Amino acid sequence: MKRLSVKATVESLDEVQSFIDQVLEEIGCSMKAQMQIDIAVEELFVNIAHYAYPEGNGDAAVEIETDADKSCVKITFEDRGIPFDPLAHEDPNVTGPAEERSVGGLGIFMVKKSMDDMSYEYKDGKNLLTIIKNYK
Repeated sequence: MKRLSVKATVESLDEVQSFIDQVLEEIGCSMKAQMQIDIAVEELFVNIAHYAYPEGNGDAAVEIETDADKSCVKITFEDRGIPFDPLAHEDPNVTGPAEERSVGGLGIFMVKKSMDDMSYEYKDGKNLLTIIKNYK
């Protein structure tokens, strides 16, 4: 497992993306899976940067690990911001006319659809959001 701790700001996104991409390249992740993971990482980290600490800046951590047979990658986002479970919200309507759709929620919906698993827990004062992607 590898871990990166950064300030939970949009300016830290490039560092987070570089960290994730370096590990994905080391493990031989397919380009298609890497692009899907990159989009998910961007969406989830930017959400933390924008919403986790409404009173000011805080910290965030990203952990990445592979399973024993090296066929999937697990990425966990950790912050001590306000508790927020993105999986508790209903998926947005993506089939109706645009004028009948509510604003927001598409990013998390896209992450849920592109990852093989996604889970959330609030434990010991921390938000822990985990995504899993098969990469071979």
